[in-house]
Amino acid sequence: MKPLQLVLLLAVLTHFSYAQETEPKAITDSLYIAEVEESKEPLKILHAEPLYIDLIRDLGARKGEKEWNIGLGLTDNDQYDEYLALVEYEWAPADRLGLEVELPFSLHYPVGDNGDAPGNRLNSIKIAGQYTFWVSEKHKTSMAFGYIQEFELTNFSNYGAGKLFTGNIYNPFFIAAKRLGSNFHSLIYTGPAIAHHFSDGAIHTSWQINSNLHYMIPGTRNFIGLEFNKEFNQGDFDMTIRPQLRLDVADNMLIGIVTGIPINRETERFSSFLRLIYEPGN
Repeated sequence: MKPLQLVLLLAVLTHFSYAQETEPKAITDSLYIAEVEESKEPLKILHAEPLYIDLIRDLGARKGEKEWNIGLGLTDNDQYDEYLALVEYEWAPADRLGLEVELPFSLHYPVGDNGDAPGNRLNSIKIAGQYTFWVSEKHKTSMAFGYIQEFELTNFSNYGAGKLFTGNIYNPFFIAAKRLGSNFHSLIYTGPAIAHHFSDGAIHTSWQINSNLHYMIPGTRNFIGLEFNKEFNQGDFDMTIRPQLRLDVADNMLIGIVTGIPINRETERFSSFLRLIYEPGN
């Protein structure tokens, strides 16, 4: 999705929020918050979940919650275009504990006659867990820690020619989220990504700090917001700003739309990402 198209969608969504002001504000602000927080135990605070670097499960997840995600993306690079796809399933086997399995794919196509593109592949098999260890109704705040294990895979063209797995990525992380009033949501997601390459035994560490600010439309699950994805990599700093919106299209289905604007990235240009979220039985 082009940035101009995203701006138009944001304008429509904002106009929709103004139209809702004809209803008593206190009532519309409390509708979805009450549905999430007051329906049953244990205590759970409503937080807006970022759409690009998403959480393993809602903070304060309740046993039995589950969700399917399908993601599609496009990134414009100097030498090639990268098409992304992912399928993930997340569920809560116990209160405040979330688990996830994800399969992320990437396909690369050269740009022009002189373009040089990496091979196409299933990037990795990702398994992850997240536990919300603190939930405060008074402060409207939740905190969690978690861990992602990635088993990296070789290119499709190398299947059968050697080792299938090329390395591991170990990614512990910490999350803190605070709701500001009824509609504004803030969240930070941070941790190291430790890559271990099997070919030479090299270990490489980068740090990710992802900060988020969202505005949830009163009485709905729709939101608009900004996601700031920052990475520190051996003295190099990269950041991508991702304007985004989420639309509630059915009782158990949402669509997330994201545009990526790179800052200080030498080879990456604009990107777009679409996430389809299905919540069976929630």
